[in-house]
Amino acid sequence: MAERRTSPISGENLLFLTDEQLRKGIEAMFFAYRGFTADPDRILEQHGYGRAHHRALHFINRTHGTTVNNLLGLLGVTKQSLNRVLRTLIADGLVESRVGRTDRRERNLFLTEDGRKLERALSEAQRERMRSAYRAAGPQAVAGFRQVLEAMMDDEIRHQYASLRDRRP
Repeated sequence: MAERRTSPISGENLLFLTDEQLRKGIEAMFFAYRGFTADPDRILEQHGYGRAHHRALHFINRTHGTTVNNLLGLLGVTKQSLNRVLRTLIADGLVESRVGRTDRRERNLFLTEDGRKLERALSEAQRERMRSAYRAAGPQAVAGFRQVLEAMMDDEIRHQYASLRDRRP
């Protein structure tokens, strides 16, 4: 019977990570997130916005006509916090709030042309960083990275992610 060899980065070895290896992974996530948000943060700063504005723009763009309640669920923020962000984006002409067609109490959210331009600039900055990292890591690492991220999600969030992931742009 042939001896089974495993490389230092094989899946079998990763099942038994030490606290030190986990700490390094956690720190890598912190620094990667810092890099991932750095480019959009510079763009947002020019407009006087923060990351909450970016997240709102992103998910309004991904779910055209979404309701405020749906956006609350996607973002996992308080109504007060989201209202503050939406008021600013609406006042600045980036988001339009329309009365719901089926339920007039609902407000459906859409990006204006200016909102789409800003969202595109923010997303392109992040896509470039992701594209570069994915190319450097290779297809197996990309698939593994996505699996790790999905495994870290709570069940409810994973369900929300899956419904967005499977949507066409």
